[in-house]
Amino acid sequence: MDNGIFNILLEYLNIVFLVFSAVLFVLYFLMAYLATRNSIHYKHKNSFGDISKTMGSPLSPGITIIAPAFNEGLTIVENVRSLLSLQYVNYEVMVVNDGSKDDTLQKLIEAYHLQRINRDIDPEIKSKPILGIYKSTQRSFSKLTVVDKMNGGKSDALNAGIYLSENKYVGCIDVDCLIQPDALLHVVKSFYQHSEKRVIAVGGVIRVANSCKISGGTLEEIRLPKNWLARFQLLEYTRSFLLGRMAWARIDSLLIISGAFGFFDREIALAVGGYDTTTVGEDMEIIFRMRRHMHDIKAPYHVAYIPDPLCWTEVPEDIKIFMNQRDRWSRGNLETLFTHKDMFFNPKYGRLGMLSYPYWFFYEWLAPILEFLGCFAVIVFFYLGILNWDFFIAITATIYSFSIMFSFYAILWEIYSYNQYSKTKDILTLMLFAIIEPIVFHPIVVWSSVRGNYKKLFKIRSGWGSQVRKGFAKA
Repeated sequence: MDNGIFNILLEYLNIVFLVFSAVLFVLYFLMAYLATRNSIHYKHKNSFGDISKTMGSPLSPGITIIAPAFNEGLTIVENVRSLLSLQYVNYEVMVVNDGSKDDTLQKLIEAYHLQRINRDIDPEIKSKPILGIYKSTQRSFSKLTVVDKMNGGKSDALNAGIYLSENKYVGCIDVDCLIQPDALLHVVKSFYQHSEKRVIAVGGVIRVANSCKISGGTLEEIRLPKNWLARFQLLEYTRSFLLGRMAWARIDSLLIISGAFGFFDREIALAVGGYDTTTVGEDMEIIFRMRRHMHDIKAPYHVAYIPDPLCWTEVPEDIKIFMNQRDRWSRGNLETLFTHKDMFFNPKYGRLGMLSYPYWFFYEWLAPILEFLGCFAVIVFFYLGILNWDFFIAITATIYSFSIMFSFYAILWEIYSYNQYSKTKDILTLMLFAIIEPIVFHPIVVWSSVRGNYKKLFKIRSGWGSQVRKGFAKA
């Protein structure tokens, strides 16, 4: 009798994994279809008109680019020079020195001839104390503002910038990201393309810049990363940004905008209190709150997404730093999902509550945990001699084949749409990495996610950590 009950439980467990996998396959097929439709629509819509005319218009809306900096002395001058060369007339670069312990502030003062100015600061600003505000004495650097404040972390620095900005829109970026010169033109166009809805946020594709050649803050040559870990992340980013987020944007259900390149309607960002400084997933959490706010006041809105390669960033090449990053992401996911748990299958929030949140819960947060438990169960069943080999081999081969197929589609769609990696050798290399990714890279991601959830659930203290960047290739 006991064996019979045990066998029934095993069969039910097999059914659970089978249904979970089948639903995931269907969702990924839908993602590929929606992303393709959205990309084609975007390219067709933007093939008309010249967005460069916006650059010189005195009526163009103001944008403040907020770039937090902490101990960026080695590269801060070149990074700011790149931001000051963007093709847009009405924008401000606000570098927030978040209590750097190196010579970041001093290098900025010397390179850009900065001088401290007197400005009234609202004592209600939700950030650590501001020590000083600097402007350049030279007209050529008039777009630059440097804010010096006590250390409070990235979210705190961004909040300071949002409150101090006087422009209609704010862009929150990583100071060491390379932004394409025409990026702001695309951003402004996205804010104004929906006349019937208020665009509250605009996000975009993040490209991997490891091994790329730059000079003077300009991308001169796109190269495939030399590091194996960076290549896997390039493949992952291609799937995530070009297919996953593009698909969610198609049905206006995007729940996250990357912290490396995100632009917001300042009024709405302030209405929700800015970034949450208590979470490590601040880029996702602020979108949740902004969307909830618009639903609560019953105002039509839209979160836009730009598939053009406008922002390039360096990804971790060290396995320990990479795992800490993914550990942090998983903790941020859990924090945000828990904070907004009342949205779960809540029809009040429309597709956000009935589709986006459940998907994020089951397939972004829960899936790595189920994978880990599934692997553990396979080992136990094998040891006990009760492993159903036929089912195990069939479902493993199916999942493996599907993951490769989806990665191949992402690579081929990138070639068709933007063709950033045009060399045949680079394409074949990416395909090879797609074949071995489920065996080599994916287990690392799963373990990092499980570790992050374990830390969060058992309240093990762990902060942001740090990423040691090597910088872009110069030649």
